[in-house]
Amino acid sequence: MAKKPDSNPNYKVIAENRRARFDYAIEDDLECGIVLGGSEVKSLRENTSNIAESYAAVEDGELWLVNSYIAPYERAMFGHEERRRRKLLCSKRELARLWNETQRKGMTLVPLVLYFNHKGIAKIKIGVAKGKKNVDKRETEAKRDWNRQKQRLLKERG
Repeated sequence: MAKKPDSNPNYKVIAENRRARFDYAIEDDLECGIVLGGSEVKSLRENTSNIAESYAAVEDGELWLVNSYIAPYERAMFGHEERRRRKLLCSKRELARLWNETQRKGMTLVPLVLYFNHKGIAKIKIGVAKGKKNVDKRETEAKRDWNRQKQRLLKERG
């Protein structure tokens, strides 16, 4: 289990896909490394990225992050393509498991959070997810509203 982000001074969240937990029912998650160029790492250190519209896919025995955005780094001698496909690093066993799970009906790989770990290495957390229907989304929203209401009532009493 990973340590709490507060205890690691180098831990830093770069981009978070907040809609993923609303749009998908996350069954499992996996931490992967990500293959980046020098200008991409510099750009990430400036918090200029977006993973909201991206997804992960297993193709030809490799795991890829598709359509993620990393802004160009102005001071770079050799720049990078902003929305290129980036290779994700995981073990063969994990890759086989991900491929099997995505072959099931309705399952997809959704990036949840892009961050620097406590060693300062860029990592991405991928979730194995199933898309929610509108009814499920409304149910989630109602549950969240009820929890807020409960907290307000408890705060007024105490």
